Amino acid sequence: MFVPLHDTNPLEHVVRPYVTWALIGLNLFVFVVLQHGGFGAVSEAGVLAYGTIPAVVTGAAVLPEGYERLPSALTLVSYMFLHAGWLHLVGNMAFLWVFGDNVEDALGHGRFLAFYLLCGILAGAAHVVAQPGSEAPLIGASGAVAGVIAAYLVLHPHVRLWALVFMKLPLRVPAFWVIGLWIALQVYQVVAASDEETAWWAHIGGFVAGAVLVSVMRRPGVALFDRDPSGVPTPRGMREGER
Repeated sequence: MFVPLHDTNPLEHVVRPYVTWALIGLNLFVFVVLQHGGFGAVSEAGVLAYGTIPAVVTGAAVLPEGYERLPSALTLVSYMFLHAGWLHLVGNMAFLWVFGDNVEDALGHGRFLAFYLLCGILAGAAHVVAQPGSEAPLIGASGAVAGVIAAYLVLHPHVRLWALVFMKLPLRVPAFWVIGLWIALQVYQVVAASDEETAWWAHIGGFVAGAVLVSVMRRPGVALFDRDPSGVPTPRGMREGER
């Protein structure tokens, strides 16, 4: 429906979003070098070994002999660094690129890394709870990125950003419009169950986790909802010359 392109939201606490860059680099490395995704089909063995399979996590099924590389609980971490194809990877990394730096700025480098991993783990757990008997592997950073999206919404709903709507039309709109449409799509897909290949409950689980965690993990003094100490909304992307 849309892809975020750029926001006008300067960093205030960190010089560079090193963790965001590192996560994007790690996802690219795993996909291109370890999955061989840049030159052919994604390895089925890698997806089975390192993806999260709900039935295996719950004990309702076991992996074929030779595929057990990690304890099933640890696949709740490894799954978020695997992707099914270039579109899957680029879509997730575009959201992380636009929204991750400001969330990292609000949390700090170390806490942002912990936040990202926790969102991914809780997203995977939500998928397992929603589909405990599924033998289809869950892969992708979508759940962790959903947590980052939620954190950005809680921190900066009024900041304006550029988004490519319907993959054709670039528009500059408030973040809460873009993220609100994203939330509506997730809820619709869960209710309609029109696309069973996408782990919509993982998206929702990651989003809820991100909204809660950012409230308790943010730096002291970092406001929520773009508010200054007086409680008045102040879009950070708007400097004096832009008002």
